[in-house]
Amino acid sequence: MLINFETIKTRVIHPPKDSITDILDNLKIKDGDIIFITSKILGIAEGRTAKINETTKESLIKQEAERHLPYVNKAGDFHVNLTVTQNVLIPAAGIDESNANGYYVMWPKNPDESCRRIREYLINKHRIANLGVVATDSHTTPLRWGVTGITIGLAGIKPLKDIRGEPDLFGRKIHITKVNLIDPLASMAVLLMGESNECTPIAILHNYKGIIFSDKSSMEDFKIPFKKDIYQPLIEVIPPKNQ
Repeated sequence: MLINFETIKTRVIHPPKDSITDILDNLKIKDGDIIFITSKILGIAEGRTAKINETTKESLIKQEAERHLPYVNKAGDFHVNLTVTQNVLIPAAGIDESNANGYYVMWPKNPDESCRRIREYLINKHRIANLGVVATDSHTTPLRWGVTGITIGLAGIKPLKDIRGEPDLFGRKIHITKVNLIDPLASMAVLLMGESNECTPIAILHNYKGIIFSDKSSMEDFKIPFKKDIYQPLIEVIPPKNQ
């Protein structure tokens, strides 16, 4: 069977709040599929929006972020809010205003729970056992131009493969490596869904066998505690909330 991504073109999802049940009902899925869905339409579906002329982005960032560092570069040509939000290093707490018709759109309050609800609804509707649901967003990489995709919530799939203890090419045991299985797929899904006016906020991965399905998985499976992260010296310069 051919492994393939299918992008789903939808109607426009309108802020401040818009149900996506009709969109979910039109998805053609089967057992073993993985659904990637943008955080933006999840945020709109849950009413996680604020009118631009009634608030400021900075106040919403302070509300949403666990760590927050406003920054203007020395050349004065850009201003950014560096944040850690839901254990993700991301600018502006993931808050977006593109394709939002005068609104700021925030991430779902609990992306894992959002994915679980969608997964449960679709599993019951289609009477299947194995289904993954992944919430995605665009993400930047330090020292590189361009955005890629990242996972911010998931349900139904294990995101890691632990290869500690396995031998390398020369028989030496691997001590620390865990393979991130889901972010590379999320990045491909985001690439195919597009970043502008494509109106394809959902992608379905069919016939992929490289991941284990589990109804007990969550983002907690691969979030690294701050004090154990190798990038802690860089991240700790971003002050925690209320500091």
